[in-house]
Parts: sequence; C-alpha cells; structure tokens
Amino acid sequence: MDINTLSLGQFLTFVAAALSVILAGWGSAKGVGLAGQTSAGVSTENPEVNSKLMVLQILPGTQGIYGFLIAVIILVNTGALGGNMAAVGVSQGLMYIGAVLPVALVGLLSAIHQGKVAAAGMLMVGQHPDMSGKAITMTVMVETYAVLALLASFLMVNAIKL
Repeated sequence: MDINTLSLGQFLTFVAAALSVILAGWGSAKGVGLAGQTSAGVSTENPEVNSKLMVLQILPGTQGIYGFLIAVIILVNTGALGGNMAAVGVSQGLMYIGAVLPVALVGLLSAIHQGKVAAAGMLMVGQHPDMSGKAITMTVMVETYAVLALLASFLMVNAIKL
C-alpha cells in the first residue's frame, strides 16, 4: 500500500480510525489524570487505601481501549493491516467516520466524567475504606454508556460493506 496512491475513501477510513483512537484516548488520559491527582493526595493522607484507589484510577482508561479496538477493527476489515487495503469509496469512508463517532465522542466525554466520579470515590474511600465497593460501583455506572457507544460503533463499522 503506497501512501501516494490512497484514494479519498481510503484516506477517510484512516481518518475515522484516527478519530476513534485520538478522541477516546484523549478522554481517557484526562480521566485517568484527574483520578491520579486525587489518588496521590488521598494516598498521602491514608497510604493503606492505595491498592483500592488503583482500581478507581484504571477505570477511566477503558474508553481509550474501546477507541483503539474500533480502529483495529476498521483496519482489519479494510485489509489495511495486511498491507493490501481494499478499495474504499468516499461514501464508505464517510460512513466509517460516522460509525466511529459514538465511541470517539462518548469515550471522550464519559472518560472525563468517569475520572471525576472516580476522584470523588477516592475521597470517600480515603475517609471510609470500607466504602470502596460503592465507589467502584458509582464509577462503573459511567462506564455503561461507554460500553453502549462501543457496541454502537462496533455494529456500524461491521455493517459497512466494501
């Protein structure tokens, strides 16, 4: 596959895969960072809860994984990973961009909000270590919408016929 001979549809397909990774990853980086800042402060005050806080910090990172997964599926479905990319029309390339929007945009926003919920849960666990299960449950509730977005993008990406 020569970059100089990519069609517009193939280029749009790469844009779709990149959007999926960039936006969901950006949200995850922000969410994990927010939670990490709180974890550092809480661990300083109460080092015994550090392992419980790690679970809460990891959770906002899953949206970035979801975006990466959708990008890989696109690259596999089009043959780009094998070096023999299929012909992709402009309309199909645009469909790929539309198909990644759920995981990209919901991933971006839900990871940030999940990081905020995780940070609040960490403060709760710092004061009441026995409440870590409740903090994890609250944080996982935000994850539900990221999973729904992942499923929507997965179904749409796999519905595109080349």
